Amino acid sequence: MTKGPPPAAIACCFGLAMLAAAFTRSSAHGQSADLVLCDRLAADPSDPEKPADIKGVASIPPSDIPTAIRFCKTASVSSRRAVYQLGRAYAANQQMPAALTAYRKAADKGSTAAMIALGSLYATGTGVTKDEDEARKLFERAASAGNPNGTTNLVALFGAAGTSSDPAQARALLSKAADANSAEAQFQLGVMMAEGAGGPQDDVAARALFEKAAAQNHAAALDWLGSFAASGRGGPQDKEAAKGYYERAAALGNEDAKVQLERLKCPMVLTTKKGEILTHLCF
Repeated sequence: MTKGPPPAAIACCFGLAMLAAAFTRSSAHGQSADLVLCDRLAADPSDPEKPADIKGVASIPPSDIPTAIRFCKTASVSSRRAVYQLGRAYAANQQMPAALTAYRKAADKGSTAAMIALGSLYATGTGVTKDEDEARKLFERAASAGNPNGTTNLVALFGAAGTSSDPAQARALLSKAADANSAEAQFQLGVMMAEGAGGPQDDVAARALFEKAAAQNHAAALDWLGSFAASGRGGPQDKEAAKGYYERAAALGNEDAKVQLERLKCPMVLTTKKGEILTHLCF
């Protein structure tokens, strides 16, 4: 009886065949195998230039860094996206001078994601002398080119620097980014509307914005939405919905949501005459 190849060998060959087929499809669309692997290992989830079929990684796993550097370096010869991703790989490997060089090169070529990455380094003084003016220019370039993250970073920079002398302008900038479906912009604009900053207070609009950001699993938006639902602010009161929002936010690490969940479970509070909390009554 003739024996066939072992299952492991079949699986290996099948995997290689599938990878080869993917490379063939990518090449047919003008992408090299190096760029395909660079995308798979180092693509930024928020990069608007990222291929639609690539999820991206928030941070490159240490085990993938050497391979990412290798393939992104080769692909960077003909792809500005790969130049940016090479910068991400260098940054993940703590090679900040090389990362800065790659980010600058990609930004000069028009990569808005690289502008934001470089601006963030200048804003925080990571690997480079802190320069908020340079950070602002980079964020403005990215925002002007249509990247909503440039807008949210710009507004955050103004707030951190204490220079947000025009909240109405910040609100207008966030509105454009929110329309582009930026969850962070939707959240920040929702907070401004809820607090009446930079324009009239509008709880209904704020709640709608929190709902849009929550649909993208924005933890802070889920927390605020839970508060609005629990109190009936900006819409109907719904304690069960509030619990669901808090649970999702807590699962994403939001500490306030965890506290609010406990309060929903134990809403009655016994205090001393001085207002000091003795205990919570649960039911």
